[in-house]
Amino acid sequence: MAGRVYEAWKGSNKFLFGGRLIFGPDAWSLPFTLLLIITPVTLFSVFVATHLRHEFFSNTAGDAILVVAILFTLFVLILLFLTSARDPGIVPRNLHPPEEELCYEATVSADGRQAPTVQIPRTKEVMVYGVPVRVKYCDTCMLYRPPRCSHCSICNNCVERFDHHCPWVGQCIGVRNYRFFFMFVSSATLLCIYVFSMSALYIKFLMNNNQSTVWRAMRESPWSVMLMIYSFISLWFVGGLTGFHLYLISTNQTTYENFRYRSDNRINVYDRGCSNNFLETFCSKVKPSRNDFRAFMREEPPRNITMATTWERPGEEEEECSDLEEQRQKVEDDLYIDEDVMKLQQRSNAEESSDPAHHMVEVDQMRVGCCERAPTIRSEVRHGNLGARSSAQEDVVSGSSVIRESRSYAAAEEGRPSWFGLRVVNLMVVWATVNDSVWSVLRLSASYCFQGLAAYQLSKFK
Repeated sequence: MAGRVYEAWKGSNKFLFGGRLIFGPDAWSLPFTLLLIITPVTLFSVFVATHLRHEFFSNTAGDAILVVAILFTLFVLILLFLTSARDPGIVPRNLHPPEEELCYEATVSADGRQAPTVQIPRTKEVMVYGVPVRVKYCDTCMLYRPPRCSHCSICNNCVERFDHHCPWVGQCIGVRNYRFFFMFVSSATLLCIYVFSMSALYIKFLMNNNQSTVWRAMRESPWSVMLMIYSFISLWFVGGLTGFHLYLISTNQTTYENFRYRSDNRINVYDRGCSNNFLETFCSKVKPSRNDFRAFMREEPPRNITMATTWERPGEEEEECSDLEEQRQKVEDDLYIDEDVMKLQQRSNAEESSDPAHHMVEVDQMRVGCCERAPTIRSEVRHGNLGARSSAQEDVVSGSSVIRESRSYAAAEEGRPSWFGLRVVNLMVVWATVNDSVWSVLRLSASYCFQGLAAYQLSKFK
């Protein structure tokens, strides 16, 4: 039987009650947050609210202080639960990169061969309210993030309209829980103000009843003093956070955008005016979750990803076949090098007695000609494509210095035996011009050597 989605979830979230509740990986901070809320309210109810009931002429007014404190606390806890236990707007991951965004680029490998590689553009532009906005590609989720979406490194998910990851609620704050988060923070601010004011009121009643000073009244109710200090300190945190998010809502920004792009002086394309921004945040319909964590996983049939198009683009196979035929033709042409050597030897023998200087020039040309053809073979075998072969041919035509450079590079790629064989052939040809008596033996050696090299190069194509 196939498992459920939450059981194979790749993010760092924690699930409870069969995937009905989703928390962040730092959900352990929730008990501490609950302790910070429930403990002072409990102390307030026991040591302050119960005594204030007797200070009013009407018992109803005294009871209202206790009831309001309890109900306000329950409201804050419900908002905390709605913030931390729901999907913040997670974008479902793709199992494969988007094929329509793939692009192909040719790269040169270590052995000098060109091979097309698949790359995905890191960014692309989308239109938001008629303004182009650049969105980024997420390698983890294998998708282009929607506008205002970011990848949370703690939850390991892409979250729509990502604001921040709050450790106090143990969850990301996104498009589906931002309003509950703001209501939680603002309600906690009002709760701190309520506890502080009611504790101060109780101190005032003690001063009036006993006709004493403030210090004596504070000694009579130390819990009121402690609650006032605790509420005052907490008010700086939650109150400052409430004011900051009021500013963000009025300008339609997120915490991530405010800190990330503050110095860029970008135009905020999402700002629709203060009133419309508040209406969008609090009066718009909450988007449904894009993930059904309790659904059963469906096994996808294996996709036939056209990897052939990735590595063999249309027409490339025909080009490779034509290149291979041309390379084989050049190797077969080089099999006749020994005949050229024999003709040059006959010409050198005929002109040796008449013009020694002209004879040396012909020998030098013969040596350069022998070196021109062999590097051409090696260059084409090494590159194996049309562009590289054209580059090798241009190097041969450019001159003897380029020929030596191409030959040294080919030696580094093909190995020592080919380079050594060519050097031996060159030395034998020069030696033959000086020692005509041993030419017959060296001619046969040069012929066998060239034939062996050409046969070795031809075998690499078969």
